[in-house]
Amino acid sequence: MGRALTVVQLLPALESGGVERSTLEIADALVRAGHRAIVVSAGGRLLPALRATGAEHIELDIGRKSVWTLRHARALRGVFADAGADIVHARSRVPAWIGWRALRGISAERWPHFVTTVHGLNSPSRYSAIMTRGERIICVSGTVREYVLEHYPDTDPAKLRIIPRGIDAAQFPRAPWPDRAARAEAAAQYPPLDGDGPLLLLPGRGTRLKGHADALALLQTLRANGLDARLWMPGAREPGRARYVAELEAEAARRGVAHALAITPPTGAIAQAYAAADLVLQLSRKPEAFGRTVLEALSVGRPVLGWAHGGVGELLRELQPQGAAPPFDAAALAAAASALLAQSVPPAVTMSAYTLQAMQAATLACYEELAD
Repeated sequence: MGRALTVVQLLPALESGGVERSTLEIADALVRAGHRAIVVSAGGRLLPALRATGAEHIELDIGRKSVWTLRHARALRGVFADAGADIVHARSRVPAWIGWRALRGISAERWPHFVTTVHGLNSPSRYSAIMTRGERIICVSGTVREYVLEHYPDTDPAKLRIIPRGIDAAQFPRAPWPDRAARAEAAAQYPPLDGDGPLLLLPGRGTRLKGHADALALLQTLRANGLDARLWMPGAREPGRARYVAELEAEAARRGVAHALAITPPTGAIAQAYAAADLVLQLSRKPEAFGRTVLEALSVGRPVLGWAHGGVGELLRELQPQGAAPPFDAAALAAAASALLAQSVPPAVTMSAYTLQAMQAATLACYEELAD
């Protein structure tokens, strides 16, 4: 390690989500490597977890989409100066704009290096273009890198670094196949999941973009082909989604599969849910920047089936090609599902490039590259 660095990460809040999780993971890695980690946000329920890493937090509401948020630029400039920031890392668009504005007022000899991470495939615009102004632009997948270069052609490719989000394999240990205890526990909690046939799992929020309707169509096809398949949708039933859930229940009834379906709130034991399943689905209708579900499920030892687009398709093509189905081709999806379910043992998958430790090391190397 070179000299100790002070790294300031900027994001809207510390409530939940992939951006927030990555922020905590990098803060933890910085502190353990002897650096100083500061996070600026509006705070939230993950604040105790951040502080437990040894990182510092400064509360500023720099994520609100309002012209009044610009007033925080002066305070943020003071944070950078007082801390002697070496790196400013913006993880979201509004905080990036505020951070960029704050940097404008700092003399050249004290100017921190500016890093951005493109976590999502946001609609191209001048507003979103701020994420391409970093001296280093971290892309969470090859899909994101291609998206940036396509929509922001003036971006210097040499500034881009692909650093995939990683998972902590210890939190997703390989489970027995099949894991009868995990299946029995899921069925005890949700009786429609009880049966001798395969269990399909589609985790995700209650929104059409997650492809719940595609999963229902697949369930109908598999059952029509003689499989006593069941489907679990953890996360689809949540506050504010009652109308959507009612639509799904009506669609399931129309397809004759309502008795083989459990639409439930999010589970706090997702690794055990993967273990209970025979096949994990990732059917997002809109291409996603990354496919964390793919990595988590494969780590547990469960095959994954998804539409071959975006970050999900990228991971499936590399790690488990037989699970990559042509987008929105229901027949191909059903054929792939049948083939995956017919496997006697899911193949072991090597994912050393997608571990939490690899992500942390690559990010710190990016910081140190700039500082040197």
